[in-house]
Amino acid sequence: MTTDPVEPILSARGLHKSFGRTPALNGASLVLQPGESVAITGPSGSGKSTLLHCLAGVVRADSGIVTFRGTRLDELTTDDRTRLRRVSFGLVLQFGQLVPELSAVENVALPLLLEGRPRAEAAASALQWLERLEVGQVAGSRSLAMSGGEAQRVAIARALVTSPDIVFADEPTGALDTVTGELALDVLVKAIKETGAALVLVTHDNRVAAVADREVVLRDGVVEDETDHPGAAG
Repeated sequence: MTTDPVEPILSARGLHKSFGRTPALNGASLVLQPGESVAITGPSGSGKSTLLHCLAGVVRADSGIVTFRGTRLDELTTDDRTRLRRVSFGLVLQFGQLVPELSAVENVALPLLLEGRPRAEAAASALQWLERLEVGQVAGSRSLAMSGGEAQRVAIARALVTSPDIVFADEPTGALDTVTGELALDVLVKAIKETGAALVLVTHDNRVAAVADREVVLRDGVVEDETDHPGAAG
C-alpha cells in the first residue's frame, strides 16, 4: 500500500528581488513541509532576510512564485497578506519589535484583538503564553523595562499566540548574548515542536542552524547547498 506524498505547506520558485540596482535574490527556490524546520544560512548580503520576507509576504518578489497551501501570495491584496501574517504566520525578528507603548500582555494579545477576539479572552491567552515561556512576571511591563531575553520571549509568545502554521524567525538570537540567546532559541524550538508549526529560521550562527531539520545555504541570492540535520532538536 502506498501513501500519497505530503503537499508542501509553502513553496517558492525562482524568486528574484532587487532594491534599486542592487540584486538581493537571483532565482532562489525553497520548499517547506508541514511541521518542518529550515535554517537559512549564508554570508552577509547573501539575501537571507530578503528571502524570509518574500516567503512571509512582507515584501513582493520582482518575479517568481510563493505559494502557501495552494494560494499564491503575489495574487493576494496587501490587506489579505497582512491578515495572513497575523493569523497563519508568526514573525520573530532580531530586536523583537514590540510596541513600546503596550505592556507585554498587551503586545502578545494584539494579534488576537485585531482579529476581533474579546479583550478578556485575548488577554487570558496572552498570559498563558507568557507563563508558558516563563516571562509571566513581566506581563504588565513595557519593553524598556525588560531584559533583552525577556523581550525576545515576549516576541516569541506574540508569534505563537494565534497558533500559526509557520513561524518566521529572522536572526532571533542576534541581539542577545550567548547564554540568553541559547535560552530564547530553546524556548522557540520547543514551542514550535509542541504546536506542530513549521519554522523558517534565518541565522549566521552554525549553532543556531543546527537545531533545524534542514539547512539551506544561500549565496548571491540563490540556494547553493542543502543539508539535512537528522535528529536535530529532537
